[in-house]
Amino acid sequence: MNRRFRNLRRIGPVNVASYVERGRNRHLAACTAPRCDFSAEYDSRAAADLAARTHRCPA
Repeated sequence: MNRRFRNLRRIGPVNVASYVERGRNRHLAACTAPRCDFSAEYDSRAAADLAARTHRCPA
C-alpha cells in the first residue's frame, strides 16, 4: 500500500509525517540515522512529535 505523506517535518535525525489510512489521520515518526531501526505510528501528531524529540539513537 502506497502512503502519501504530508506535513513532513524533521526533528533532529527523526522525520515526522502525517498520512491518511482508511479515512483516519495517522502520524509516523522514523529515524533516518544509519543502523537505527526506530519507527512508530501514532494516532496524534503530538505523540509523534514527542517521540521524535525524546528519541536517542543507539547507533
